[in-house]
Amino acid sequence: MSYIYLVIAILLEICATSSLKASEGFTNWVFTLLSLIGYGVSFYFLSMALREISVGIAYAIWSGIGTVGICLLAWFVYKQNLSLTSIIGIVFIVTGVVIVNLGNISHHT
Repeated sequence: MSYIYLVIAILLEICATSSLKASEGFTNWVFTLLSLIGYGVSFYFLSMALREISVGIAYAIWSGIGTVGICLLAWFVYKQNLSLTSIIGIVFIVTGVVIVNLGNISHHT
């Protein structure tokens, strides 16, 4: 169940960050509120995930996948370009999250 909480936290963090962009510097109150609520609920679910997942592992997954998600969302929704360097960085982030998780599995076997 803790990984389900973590997935919910990641999705909410991606939505909140997207809303932050749409808030246009907190001038659009609808997106400002969506952003603040999204971050708050995201942190709540992250805290629920931390009951069973170590903080280092959970944060690596949360921030890594969140970063990749935001980059992809910005590419699709806001038409922001992803350079080759950015794409390589995204691949490194995903690789890092996988390696961190593999290291965690080997410590528990």
